Amino acid sequence: MRAKKVLVVCLGNICRSPTAQAVLRHKAQLHSLNIEIDSAGTSASHRGERPDSRSIKAGSARGYNFSDIYSRPVFEQDFADFDLILAMDNDNLAELNRRCPAEHSHKIKLFLAFHPEFPAISEVPDPYYSGSKGFELVLDLIEHACDKLIIAPELTGA
Repeated sequence: MRAKKVLVVCLGNICRSPTAQAVLRHKAQLHSLNIEIDSAGTSASHRGERPDSRSIKAGSARGYNFSDIYSRPVFEQDFADFDLILAMDNDNLAELNRRCPAEHSHKIKLFLAFHPEFPAISEVPDPYYSGSKGFELVLDLIEHACDKLIIAPELTGA
């Protein structure tokens, strides 16, 4: 059976979406799920850069691996290639919906649609201009959502 493919998207692809990529990849491996996970940004401003050092520090402390993650923009082909495209916030959701061909629009969702407190909590806040507590909050939100995502029908086919 073909691996499910998930793309996680934020603005610059250096904080939230690479964190989600690392966490989701880790949890998928723990559950022996056949899932390919990538991340991208709606902006190309950080193309080729490593994730923010604060994201790496927070995630590495919890056992997540960022070693092969580099920023890239969302490509037009991504809409066809990925089974599920998850936006970190409403602004990126709107941008993805604006760019997405109609036949693939069903693939786009908010990442926190899988969080147990959704819709009360619907967006992963951008921690770029916050201190370390902002990166810890992002990691907490992403971990809780990933716990639900790995058992979701969108990935398990159940």
